[in-house]
Parts: sequence; structure tokens; C-alpha cells
Amino acid sequence: MKFKYLLLLLCAGVAVNANAQSKKKPTVPAATTTLPRPKLVVGIVVDQMRWDYLYRFYDRYSAGGFKRMLNEGFSCENANIDYIPTVTAIGHSSIYTGSVPALHGIAGNDFIIQSTGKSMYCAEDKTVQTVGSTSDAGQMSPRNLLVTTVTDELRLATNFRSKVIGIALKDRGGILPAGHTANAAYWFDDKSGNWITSTYYMNDLPQWLKDFNARKLPEQYLKQDWNPLYPVSTYLQTLPDESKYEGKLKGATATTLPVKTSELYKGNLGMIRSTPFGNTMTLDLATATINAEKMGQGAVTDFPAVSLSSTDYIGHR
Repeated sequence: MKFKYLLLLLCAGVAVNANAQSKKKPTVPAATTTLPRPKLVVGIVVDQMRWDYLYRFYDRYSAGGFKRMLNEGFSCENANIDYIPTVTAIGHSSIYTGSVPALHGIAGNDFIIQSTGKSMYCAEDKTVQTVGSTSDAGQMSPRNLLVTTVTDELRLATNFRSKVIGIALKDRGGILPAGHTANAAYWFDDKSGNWITSTYYMNDLPQWLKDFNARKLPEQYLKQDWNPLYPVSTYLQTLPDESKYEGKLKGATATTLPVKTSELYKGNLGMIRSTPFGNTMTLDLATATINAEKMGQGAVTDFPAVSLSSTDYIGHR
């Protein structure tokens, strides 16, 4: 079937060429002014944030955030990629490839390799080692992804001059959107409290990231406690603060705010994932990355791919 289709294309090409030779040479249109390419494209996925939240909680958003995107940008009101199940690995892979699990190969956060019958974690790669920690949390890469991402295509289109860097608390949230050819991907390591990577990307963390890790932001944030942004009585678009459907943080006696994270974390730096501070720290790193790597300051488009994971961890609770 593919061969027949190829023949049809070739025949069409021959017919066009023959027709062109028998007529007057067409006039070449005058060159049009092309729009400048953006210096920086920032991909942001808010994990487990439903599309309708943009409108449901519109009044709560600040002028420079979602409101600016909605009022000054373009909203795709009926964009669908039909995939199941709606887990992090599939969602991020589908968004950045425009494809579905049957094609891009990421069939779950974990899935079975049919040829061996063994379970495989979506970003698992035992051929690489952790960079930035003594844990095994860095044995990850995008090798299980079978197709290219929009970030890969950007790198290819610019002959690998564009910088692409993935950032997320979750390894899969940073690795899969950044694709196969990324300059780097960084994710959070609970054991050390550091942002780490793997030897798939580099053999040592850049000095600016070592300095960032040295700031010990997880401890700083967790010591501040989790307080509501607005008075609790003004949350009219949500269910009551106390709900039997919510799970408690380890050591907590209630699900209500405020949460005394300063008393609960006790060295468990991974707790930051299940607090808003996890997203704040992710954005801190994204800003530091763009500045340190001078993203958006070159001749071609750069692309940081950022995933905000704390909404998902909190949502699962």
C-alpha cells in the first residue's frame, strides 16, 4: 500500500513538471516579510489541572498569570488528544508529541514489555547513572519514548542550536516533554533534596545548579507552613475545607489548613511535593535555568519545558 502511494506521488510530480514545461514560466511572487521567530517558548503543564479551572477560578487569578494568557493569548477551546489512562507519563508524552500511547509508546507510568512480560517504568534506564545524588533516582532517560517531541523537532530544525531543558519535580514530567535531544532535564530527588539529572544528559551538574541546590530551598519553604492564600471563608467555589475524601499528610491530625509543615516534615524533604511549595520551587528553578543558561538570548528559539507537579500530588490525596 505504501509503495502504490509512493508511485502516485511520483506520477503526480511528473505530470506537474510536464505541464510546467508547456506553459509560460510563472511569475515568482515578491518576497513577503516574515514574522520574527520567538526567542523563547515556555511550555507549562499544570499536572491534574482541568481546563475549566481557567474559568471557574478566574476571579482568583492575578493579572499577570492565567488572566493574561486568556486575555492576550489564544485559547484552544476544543483541543482533544484521545488517550487513556490519564496518568502523568501518557499526558505529557501526548501533549508534546501530539500522538497517542499506541504510537509514542508510553502506555502508562508503568507498563508491560510484551516481549519479556516484565514491568517497565516509563523513564527507566538502567544504562545511565544518577548525577547530583547518591540515590538511584537518576537512572532515567527518554529512551522508552518511540517518537519525537515538538522540542526534538525544534532542535532538529535549528541544527541543534536551540536549547531545550525539561524541569519538573517528577522525573517523567521533566524528561518526556524535553524529548530525546534535550540539552538537559532536571527533577527532584527526595533523598538529597537536590535537583538531579542522569548521565544521559551530562556527567556533572553545572555549577549554577550546584549553587541553587546549596540554597536548601525545600527546608526553607517547609519551615514556612502551608497557609491559605485567602481567608478560608472566601473559598466559595470549592467544597468545605474539612472533607472525608481528603487524605492527611503524614503526621497530620486533620486535612484542614493551615498545615504545620514545619513540624511535620522532620527531614522528609519529599513532603514538599504534596504542598504548593513544590510548584513554587519548580518555578524558582525554571527562572534560574533560563537566566543561567541565557535561554532566549541567542539567535534561535529556546524552549524550557516546565511541569508543575504538586497539583497532582495534592489531587491524589
